[in-house]
Amino acid sequence: MRAAQKLETPPIPREVLLRLYREMVRLRTLDERMMTLQRQGRVGFYGACTGQEAATLASAIALEASDWIFPALREGGAMLLRGFPLVPYLCQIFGNAGDETKGRQMPSHMASRSVNQVSWSSCIGTQLPQAVGAAMAARIKGDRTVIAAYLGDGATSEGDFHVAMNFAGVFKAPVVFICQNNHWAISVPTAKQTASESIAVKAVAYGFPGVKVDGNDTVAVYRAVKEAVDRARSGGGPTLVECETYRIGAHSSSDDPTRYRDEREVEQWKKRDPLELLRSRLQAWGLWTARQEDELRAQVLEEVNGAIAEAEKKPDPPRESLFDDVYANVPWSLREQREELLASPPAARAKPSP
Repeated sequence: MRAAQKLETPPIPREVLLRLYREMVRLRTLDERMMTLQRQGRVGFYGACTGQEAATLASAIALEASDWIFPALREGGAMLLRGFPLVPYLCQIFGNAGDETKGRQMPSHMASRSVNQVSWSSCIGTQLPQAVGAAMAARIKGDRTVIAAYLGDGATSEGDFHVAMNFAGVFKAPVVFICQNNHWAISVPTAKQTASESIAVKAVAYGFPGVKVDGNDTVAVYRAVKEAVDRARSGGGPTLVECETYRIGAHSSSDDPTRYRDEREVEQWKKRDPLELLRSRLQAWGLWTARQEDELRAQVLEEVNGAIAEAEKKPDPPRESLFDDVYANVPWSLREQREELLASPPAARAKPSP
């Protein structure tokens, strides 16, 4: 009788791997549902993370709760990983009364101070100098906080990228730059962004390490970012981690990728789906079964659908909230305008001008 094959030992803690897989499945499910809602006209815009879940979530889980995230377009799922509730997360996409930002941001620009994640700006790369500034502030205050500054490959062509990298290198800011190189900055391929052999190598010019990893390999991403975070926290300065991944879907719900990229390229990358890769490894380590997979898929779909139903029922933000958060002491002119607004019936506002 043949001896039983000895299972491999997982390279990172079992609980981290299982939590990551669940969060990746939930994010994939959520993205699929939200893209459907956008096509139905129930939300105005959405940017999915499909194909990039490992780069987003395995990097975020390497941070401590006190660390801050300065995201780009596809890091909203990091908020959910860090414990932000799903219903108010969806309310930010709907922009309704359940949105703690009061419906003022664009969809897919989710943020909350409760999980130390700032709001992204659609102006590419502007979050990078801000992230370095936050890192310097933490160091000046004596905090052990590390800042995660996310960017795409397209952001490396912006001046803000070079400003942030140079300042961080000179002053050894406790920041980790995490580049999701998904090969397409909307319709512009990485080959037209840089002549460098990689994005990671750019860090050398600024005096700190650059590391390139397989962005679809959950374990590789976690290890690289964890090492960079630990280095920054111990005073070793910044690191640039390039996660080579792929955007399986459109840049956003407003994009048609068939106009600029070959579908054969997409099919090749689908064979390296980060969810499939992690699931097969979990099975090889004896940590996952087909039954667990079926149960998880059903549970996550029920959770997402239930949260959508609850979030979608909420009303628009109250109109008086228009005057909130602007001044600590509201000036008389705004008080008058607020009183005038509240005195007028809502229906009057909907009438077209003569």
